[in-house]
Amino acid sequence: MKLEFRHTFSAPREVVWSSLQDEQVLRRSLPGCRKLEGVSEGAYDAELGLNVGPVKGVFTGEVKLSELKEPESYRLTMSGKGKPGEIRGDARIRLEEAERGTLLVCDAEAQVTGVLASVGQRIMASVAKLILGQFFKAVEKEIQRHPVDR
Repeated sequence: MKLEFRHTFSAPREVVWSSLQDEQVLRRSLPGCRKLEGVSEGAYDAELGLNVGPVKGVFTGEVKLSELKEPESYRLTMSGKGKPGEIRGDARIRLEEAERGTLLVCDAEAQVTGVLASVGQRIMASVAKLILGQFFKAVEKEIQRHPVDR
């Protein structure tokens, strides 16, 4: 399943970049985040409790940030398992300067197995976009809440 998501932040690109690399911001912003622990540079063990449409359950897995080109782009890969099935994702994140801040463009591919796969690609794509939207809106709030920290 392929996804494209865009979000415009009202902050400068460098501020958005540093926020998206900050473990505390990620932990507070990921929907349903129960655990996010750094295990090595750019790699995290994660546990998410999700309850969005047909996606219900606890997923444990790994999140990795790689191919970092500060403050322009990076690659995010993730894999997770839970009772409803397995999720694997690979996303390319670009940050572009915009007239009123920063445009984030996310091009992603996701694979699901188990019960999740039986739900249907269109529904899963809608759920994934909803979760991405919640995440980036939460990051925006974190930036507004802690502007001096950056």
